[in-house]
Amino acid sequence: MALPVPHVFSGASRLGPRAFASILLIAIALGGCSFNLGSLSPEPDKDTLPKTAPTGPSVSEAQAATTHGEELVRSGKAEDALAEFDRAIALDPHNAEALYNRGLIYQSDRRHQLAIDDFTSANGLTPQRPEPLLARAISYLAMDRLKEAAADLDEAVQADPQNAQIWTTRGIAYERLGDKSKAAGCYGRAINLRPKDEAARSGFARVGGKPGQSYDTF
Repeated sequence: MALPVPHVFSGASRLGPRAFASILLIAIALGGCSFNLGSLSPEPDKDTLPKTAPTGPSVSEAQAATTHGEELVRSGKAEDALAEFDRAIALDPHNAEALYNRGLIYQSDRRHQLAIDDFTSANGLTPQRPEPLLARAISYLAMDRLKEAAADLDEAVQADPQNAQIWTTRGIAYERLGDKSKAAGCYGRAINLRPKDEAARSGFARVGGKPGQSYDTF
């Protein structure tokens, strides 16, 4: 049994059925079974590691709990996984991977403020990674906090400009903000990166995007 697809965009109905289908594609990408982000937590740098960061057995135990939690998610045992991520974070509050994974579970359960809190913590620990920003933006969109979502997505595309999913989500944010030109640019960039991205293609058509237009997205 997989985790339920999170109902992440409370304003989706205003965009019509094609937009809702686009939103579901993005929700599935973040809210599905693949929570293994082993690369999210980089090797600690002795010059940048927070001085209060725990070391020793607690860190190893926390990583083991995180890995077990990811295995439980893949087995469809979300509540058991949540308990493991809770344990990992209690052992090592600087475990960005556990924070991110727990945030995704909260998001799938529509507990968006809790998800935002965890994504914010994960982002603070891994400021160069786009995943927490994208995930937090999706929860912001669920809460109609559109400007905050757009700000996160602006930063996320700077961190990973080759990520079509971020461009598509950014297009949705600007579409909901009423900026059709910027939305079209974002959808267009996503299509360039992933031509079969149906979410981006339907969004591009919705906002009146023209083939070959200049994608001025910033």
